[in-house]
Amino acid sequence: MNRVREALHATEIHRAGITGMGITAAVLDTGISRHPDYSERIVAFRDFVNGKPSCYDDASHGTHVAGILGGSGKSSGGKYCGIAPGCRIVSGKVLDGFGAGEVENLIRAIEWVIEQRDVYRIRILNISAGTTRTEEDRQARELLRCVERAWDGGLVVIVAAGNLGPDPESITIPGNCRKVITVGAFDHYSGCGPTSECICKPELVAPGTRIISCYSGFRRGVYYTRKSGTSMAAPAVAGAVALLLEQEPELTNVEVKMRLKEAAVDTGMPKNCQGWGMPDLRRLLLWHADGKRYI
Repeated sequence: MNRVREALHATEIHRAGITGMGITAAVLDTGISRHPDYSERIVAFRDFVNGKPSCYDDASHGTHVAGILGGSGKSSGGKYCGIAPGCRIVSGKVLDGFGAGEVENLIRAIEWVIEQRDVYRIRILNISAGTTRTEEDRQARELLRCVERAWDGGLVVIVAAGNLGPDPESITIPGNCRKVITVGAFDHYSGCGPTSECICKPELVAPGTRIISCYSGFRRGVYYTRKSGTSMAAPAVAGAVALLLEQEPELTNVEVKMRLKEAAVDTGMPKNCQGWGMPDLRRLLLWHADGKRYI
């Protein structure tokens, strides 16, 4: 169990100079604040809810997610550092100040990320949002098609499993998409598979409960807060992917997915709760396929 707890500890990786530098991740969420832990690495922002031109986050959820993915820990002396503190961030606001949103806005945001992929060199798309609509719903079907287009266009698409578990078939849309990497949390609320098409989901799990990360109210002197959910687990895996792509930028999204599978540690949970397990950063990053160490 100690190995599982240590699997996503990135301190040794960062000391080796692997920080996700040169990799851009898009985060579709409640927006993003210009938190000092990553403000200089925000390269684009688009508001699909209110149409505001400048970065903001009236729920702090997206700020928290971005901190897990790419926060530097600057405001805590490095204590609350994200997984890939050198990556660039593109933010799309698709949820309002209560964390609610329209499927149509999420679809528009994904299409925007696809269009802007080459402009900002986006390699990763993190979606810590989902819908409970059924697959018979027209917009739900379009959302699934849209995330598939993003994947087919070469993006590594990472989606939260949702917090409606632990019953079978409780993965929210678009986490049930067969192509994307769906991430659950260790806890009983995490969405579980299989999907209605009998696909094993999620692919991976990561810590998701009481995670400390960036807070949008930092101007009031509070730089961090705790949040829980599969929304917090997904960006940890997205950060791991940013580290991997810095080391091996030629990898395709399918190859990234297979590398994550090979580097996963069994947590002891049922298959339809944990998938392959939890990514082990040492196994993912510190050894070449031929067995030679990076470090």
